[in-house]
Amino acid sequence: MANLTYIHKFLRGKRNTTLLLLHGTGGDEEDMLPLGNAISPESSLLSPRGKVSENGMPRFFKRIREGVFDQEDLKFRSLELSNFVKEAAATYNFNIDSVIVVGYSNGANIATSILLLGYFRFAGAILFRPMTPLIPSKLPNLKGVQVYIAAGKLDQSVPRIDTERLVAMIQSTNAKVTLKWEADGHAISGEEIQDAKNWFDSKLLR
Repeated sequence: MANLTYIHKFLRGKRNTTLLLLHGTGGDEEDMLPLGNAISPESSLLSPRGKVSENGMPRFFKRIREGVFDQEDLKFRSLELSNFVKEAAATYNFNIDSVIVVGYSNGANIATSILLLGYFRFAGAILFRPMTPLIPSKLPNLKGVQVYIAAGKLDQSVPRIDTERLVAMIQSTNAKVTLKWEADGHAISGEEIQDAKNWFDSKLLR
């Protein structure tokens, strides 16, 4: 069996798809399970806990201060998490080509980093409140990848200009991006979870 170095939960579903659930700062492997079930109740769920601790709060990578990320650690952790997903696919025998990432805040940022660095090609991505985590020197070709971004109009953590820059960058990889602006702050509302589910059902349901 592979050495699965992340504390995690894996729940097997009935569908071919597996949702990789990535929590925000202070979350753990339990936090995103209800969200995953709400978006796709029959998909398998893989939910790791971030390895970095910030004042006792789990994160997926280090930051220097709010909104300023440790770029070297981000790249290292992005590759480490990508390898974990590959190892988990072998261990739990799920289809590695049907992994859809669902990330919130810090989790959305590392998911975006993995996409932009080309470390793992997700079948799709649902990103709640992502920022632009890094600007790679070379972007991958993500033609065929569907990406849903839920941004908050009142989000004080993620400026609108940053969201627009991120959308443009992902679009330049040839991925298909759906941007949904919510009349909310950084927290996720029940209505936008339903919107994400509707998008999932129309774009990614298999």
